[in-house]
Amino acid sequence: MPTDNPDRHLGFILHDVARLLRKRFDQRARGLGLSRAQWSVLAHLSRNEGIRQNALADILEVEPITLARHIDRLEESELVERRADPTDRRARLLYLRRAAHPILEQMRHLGGETREEALCGIEPERRDALIETLLEIKRNLSSRTPAQPETNEPLLETIDG
Repeated sequence: MPTDNPDRHLGFILHDVARLLRKRFDQRARGLGLSRAQWSVLAHLSRNEGIRQNALADILEVEPITLARHIDRLEESELVERRADPTDRRARLLYLRRAAHPILEQMRHLGGETREEALCGIEPERRDALIETLLEIKRNLSSRTPAQPETNEPLLETIDG
């Protein structure tokens, strides 16, 4: 059901909600001494330990050099370690160090508090339905190629001008 009110457009709503969730999490996590980018690296690394550095950069959608700088800082803080890849001497595999686990636990706790604040007053069934709907949207956008613009002209006429 289309609307001219931008406050009711899916993209705007999702963007605003994601921004507000990040902002609230940042407020709660201020005392951990890490940037949001570093939290993101730790969170993704915790789900992909032993991953190559360039593969993690792809997941995070950042340039490899940007990730390398974050990893340098996390390594200096003794939260992450690089290990040689036994199958490729040029590649490095990333692992969490013991000191990262309590921080990840704090991050999960703060994330849970933020999530509860965001979902306050929403019944469990509606929460589940929201998550399922968002996952379906994610699957739709992840698995399909963008639609080609519709044209009434035959392809050859379009190419030939």
